[in-house]
Amino acid sequence: MGGKYHHGDLRAELVRVGLELIAERGLDGFSVAEVARRAKVSAAAPYRHFAERESLLAAVAADLARRLADEVAEAAEAHDDVAESLAAAAGAYTASLIGRRAGMELINAEALQGEQHAELHDQVRRLTDQFLLRCLQIAPAPEALELMEQLFTQAHGYGTFWLNGVFTKHGYTPDLVVRKSTRAARIAVAGHQVDDRP
Repeated sequence: MGGKYHHGDLRAELVRVGLELIAERGLDGFSVAEVARRAKVSAAAPYRHFAERESLLAAVAADLARRLADEVAEAAEAHDDVAESLAAAAGAYTASLIGRRAGMELINAEALQGEQHAELHDQVRRLTDQFLLRCLQIAPAPEALELMEQLFTQAHGYGTFWLNGVFTKHGYTPDLVVRKSTRAARIAVAGHQVDDRP
């Protein structure tokens, strides 16, 4: 088939459908058979592109990480001030999580940590570098790593609370949740900024 099928690029379609399936059912509900069914191809067709379930899952995760890295970079680069760029990056992560219903829990899944998933690891590094390189402008290495951890944790937490219905009970819209995430990130960054006063 040369990588094509009647809708175009089968590999890309399987990745797209795979992310939709994870958004709907979570990681535990992901299966190659269900991806194939939704893509309207035979159960064997995905294995022409992916050796096993984890290979397809890793491709889905790599695509998500790539999109996240691009969106975070775009948000951060819109600001000259490093603190504001980090806050915007955190808000962009929260927005993506709410929109796609998948984030760090997918790209850091235990089953995908092997060296055979190099594409995924490269994209995750791109994503984390968007935060880490800016955090290093705020604080020295140990504190910069802690700041990055805090930013990812709170950004993911805000998105998860909306997805789980915690924030919807209060009438929060996705836009409001993103603004709250951005504000919380700004506070976290301020708490780590080096005090230059004598």
